[in-house]
Amino acid sequence: MGKAVRRRVPRSLQAVFEPSRDRPEPVELLLESDRRREARLLPIRYARMAHSPFEFLRGSAVLMTHDLAGGPTTGFRVQLCGDAHLNNFGILATPERNAVFDVNDFDETLPGPWEWDVKRLATSIVVAAREHRFARSTGRRAVRRTVRTYREAMLRYASMRFVDVWYDHLDRDQIDRHVSRLARREVGLDVQRARRRTAIEAFPRLARRTGRGYRIRDDPPLIVHYPPSDAHERMTHLYERYLRSLPDERRSLLDHYSVVDVAQKVVGVGSVGTACSVLLLLGDPDVEDPVFLQSKQALPSALERYLGRSPYPNHAERVVVGQRLIQEASDIFLGWSRLRSEDFYVRQLRDMKFSPDVADATPRSLVGKGELCGAALARAHARTGDAPAIAGYLGTKDVFDEAVVRYAEAYAIQVERDYRAMLAAIRHGRLPGSVGG
Repeated sequence: MGKAVRRRVPRSLQAVFEPSRDRPEPVELLLESDRRREARLLPIRYARMAHSPFEFLRGSAVLMTHDLAGGPTTGFRVQLCGDAHLNNFGILATPERNAVFDVNDFDETLPGPWEWDVKRLATSIVVAAREHRFARSTGRRAVRRTVRTYREAMLRYASMRFVDVWYDHLDRDQIDRHVSRLARREVGLDVQRARRRTAIEAFPRLARRTGRGYRIRDDPPLIVHYPPSDAHERMTHLYERYLRSLPDERRSLLDHYSVVDVAQKVVGVGSVGTACSVLLLLGDPDVEDPVFLQSKQALPSALERYLGRSPYPNHAERVVVGQRLIQEASDIFLGWSRLRSEDFYVRQLRDMKFSPDVADATPRSLVGKGELCGAALARAHARTGDAPAIAGYLGTKDVFDEAVVRYAEAYAIQVERDYRAMLAAIRHGRLPGSVGG
């Protein structure tokens, strides 16, 4: 089936990117995506996006989604990450406390064409390479290795039993089967960093003892306390509705904890302007037993305009279900809630999670991280899509790999054009914030 589709959609056609004649002005799409965000936080959002073309790419999924929707697809659908750039992959902890490499962001998740995730990941690699002024050959090599790893992993998944695909995971042992020695070295360093990122480690930095007990530390404008009435609603109504989304055994575990404080916390780049909070829970009073939960507003996916609405009436449930479909093992406290007609998903703020910053990339680490992301993305797509059909389309040669290299290079130039348009809009007051220099 996959091979047959090549006649309708040649693999070489995947290299083509040309902006459509009716392509909306990028600033207009950004303004449209801001309508449900908190206006007072938008200057922070655009200050972060203005930092570099890569940060702009992170915060502007709506633009690339529009362009991907006009490109060729095979018709084979998977559960998309929807925003598969380099920083949205990293080390996670399973409930058994094993470290695995996986996708770690699902705000835009929806069923859709597998090619969209692959092309966004590849584009993010080229944008990062250009930003660091690496040789052009470095970016090309990184994309080739990424897509080749994806293709070869998909070929393996195509010959496996469905249940074995579901059980497959990328821990330290399994990674050896998927990626090169270079990538194995990178993940080894990341695992060490992830194991140090726990609630116990974060407790003295995020909380302080007061006359009323422990409270979250203010760090304006990134962490600020809510007015008392709003804090009460989030610590009672939002939290109680969240508990109802959890399995009985997880609710039983949280029965040992009490919510003692809540504060607003600005996170990420694309998420800035959404209502995000951190909740401090304390357990046994005789020992240091904190849990930090993060509630994050879930907006409609940027993909909905092109792929249709989610079947879930609560956008946070859409995110949670998508995450559970894609990830090997999700956070044990992952759930959803609703407050004042807004949807929120909840998860642990720190629980052995780590994703290296692209700003610190070297040519070697960019190639290694790309391979890991390619393997993780193939696993996610094989779990939720038709692996044999996708593998049949990809084939055993590098035709698709080379096509994606050319696409990523072309689209990286478009990202830089849109980035400059955003900077001009900030300077002229069309977008909030300021541009340094």
